[in-house]
Amino acid sequence: MRSNEPDAFDSLKISVGAELKKLRISAGYKSYEVFAWDNKISRIQYWKMEKVLDAHKIRMDFFFNPLFHSG
Repeated sequence: MRSNEPDAFDSLKISVGAELKKLRISAGYKSYEVFAWDNKISRIQYWKMEKVLDAHKIRMDFFFNPLFHSG
């Protein structure tokens, strides 16, 4: 039976999602659907990191660095 506590991967997914949301909002998008449409990303496939980071013009190492070095 699985605990209600998030494991390391769940925590990473939550952190990645939060960072993507911040990027989207800072780019002026309230809706992930409009962001996905404007950047030719399937709404369902928005989680594909390379395409999303490319749309934001951010390298993967710059994206992930704050997730591992925040306190």
